[in-house]
Amino acid sequence: MAVLLLAASIPGQAQLKREYSKNTTSSSPVFSVTASPDIPMSVTFAGEKVSFDRLDMAERLDRELTGIIYGQTTTELCFKRANRYFPALAKILKEQGVPLDFLYLAVTESSMDYNAYSSAKAAGMWQLLAGTGRDYGLEVGDEVDERFDPEKSTVAACKYLKAAYKKYGHWPTVAASYNAGMQKISGELSKQKVDNSFDLYLVQETSRYVFRIIAYKLVMESPKRYGYRFSRKNLWQPVDYTTVDVSGSVPSWIDWAKGKGITYAQLREANPWIRSTKLTNAGGKTYKVRVPKQSELYRSKRSYSVYNKEWVVD
Repeated sequence: MAVLLLAASIPGQAQLKREYSKNTTSSSPVFSVTASPDIPMSVTFAGEKVSFDRLDMAERLDRELTGIIYGQTTTELCFKRANRYFPALAKILKEQGVPLDFLYLAVTESSMDYNAYSSAKAAGMWQLLAGTGRDYGLEVGDEVDERFDPEKSTVAACKYLKAAYKKYGHWPTVAASYNAGMQKISGELSKQKVDNSFDLYLVQETSRYVFRIIAYKLVMESPKRYGYRFSRKNLWQPVDYTTVDVSGSVPSWIDWAKGKGITYAQLREANPWIRSTKLTNAGGKTYKVRVPKQSELYRSKRSYSVYNKEWVVD
């Protein structure tokens, strides 16, 4: 079973618990004992050493780390989804020459929900706007929207990140630009006469953004330190597929799925870029449609893998 140890496993918790017990009476209300996480003096992010000696830097990381540790529902789901998607996404980041720490940018953007859609109309795990998606090679329309495809959207995000790195040469500033846009970050760097995003005064969302990414990195690389422990069977598993080339129109994806021995719901889960019950495909483009193998759809028939051995206790 998945076990979330309330702050009991956070360093210093045992002492806190003893002090709490010593200073309470039988008539005192009973609350869960919590501990504030220790903030490291530095963290390496995407190969760059980030110091948290400066007071404002430490407090900004503290805010995000505390929120993630005690936001148990969302954080647990991040681990479970990451186990399914990190293997494929990590492979793409390596191929594209983007540091693997940018996996935690996707976690920050969407909690690894491929179907995420924001009020600003950003879509998918990487929360790409329609124009940005098209700029980096994705098809975005009513019937097909590749921003929702975990792998294709990862390639598009990598193209953006590499373009930003050419401009800034500093991966944390690249991450900030993913949230605010290169035009905004470049303008503020010039206006405020600094050379990286950590020294910028920005709107709250962007100011917190890179610190949240780093906080997710800390928790997801050392989950036991922060009270998160899972059984491998609790982590969502990658799904193996066969791939079918579709070069014509599809009058009904519902009938198409039935013909492949799966439901329309299973087809949409495997191919979230499909956004309609039909495919017009007037241009005759070839789409690679994934059909999950039957053995992958049942818990009793499949094996269980773990992306990071630190996530599990069995």
